[in-house]
Amino acid sequence: MSNRISTLFGTKYPLIQAGMVWCSGWKLASAVSNAGGLGTIGSGSMYPEVLKEHLEKMQKATNQSYAVNLPLIYPQVEEHIQWIEYFKVPVVITSAGNPKKFAERLKRAGCVLIHVVANQKFAQKAVEAGCDAIVAEGFEAGGHNGKDEITTMCLLPEITKAVNVPVIAAGGIASGKAMLAAFVLGAEGVQIGSRFAVTEESSAHISYKNAVLNAKGGDTVLTLKEITPVRLLKNEFYNKVEAAYEKGADVDNLRALLGKGRAKKGIFEGDLNEGELEIGQVAGQFHKLQKADEVLDEIINEFNLKREELKKIRF
Repeated sequence: MSNRISTLFGTKYPLIQAGMVWCSGWKLASAVSNAGGLGTIGSGSMYPEVLKEHLEKMQKATNQSYAVNLPLIYPQVEEHIQWIEYFKVPVVITSAGNPKKFAERLKRAGCVLIHVVANQKFAQKAVEAGCDAIVAEGFEAGGHNGKDEITTMCLLPEITKAVNVPVIAAGGIASGKAMLAAFVLGAEGVQIGSRFAVTEESSAHISYKNAVLNAKGGDTVLTLKEITPVRLLKNEFYNKVEAAYEKGADVDNLRALLGKGRAKKGIFEGDLNEGELEIGQVAGQFHKLQKADEVLDEIINEFNLKREELKKIRF
């Protein structure tokens, strides 16, 4: 399946496994890369020395292309970039900030540079900064999200029309059918997070995985927009957030309630009551624990099958 995205990444398929905090270590990333996609190490939950360890193990586990997701608001981003340069990471996917500050340096290090955006304005700025491709992420996505609440189906046509670099769709994609729909809307690749978050190789806690696999449609919500919008499963912590809103909580009250380490508590430690259970709106569309390569094969096979079926339809 060769196009501008697979050629840019040097992968068999134009499919990226998202760099999710507390889920996307070297085991998951290498499994996806070995299966033909672009595996991604999520560095947002890693100290620099932990990222170094994951990069060492990644390079032993695969000889295929891979990426590091680099949230630009991370306080030790400089140390992360130093390890990215040292290990000659093929692809860097930046998020949560302006890539302009580091774009020239990363490109000079030989990295393909991708940036995640949630609106047309920031897509154009990312291209001006020198990014090689854009991830257009609709607000269906799990975890931290755009404030504009633009869905993937609305966002894709806007961004593909506004930029001349390849666009990768993200948010609400967990199947081959959804991947095909994204391609019809102009995407040349997809980034998938939630489906890979609950694979065997994901570093998330089994209790978190089971909670996601048992979820139904409508069990996620986008909240805490005054701080940083985040999509998560409803649980006791979410109920406390809702109660705070009902009492007229201000930003300081909400920050105090959120505290620190909520995502780690929920995703990595498996605290289903007090943790943030970050996951996409597609939770409820898949209900079994699978290996990462099985998930990727299933998505690609369905994509090809549905594409052939469409050719037979007479309109």
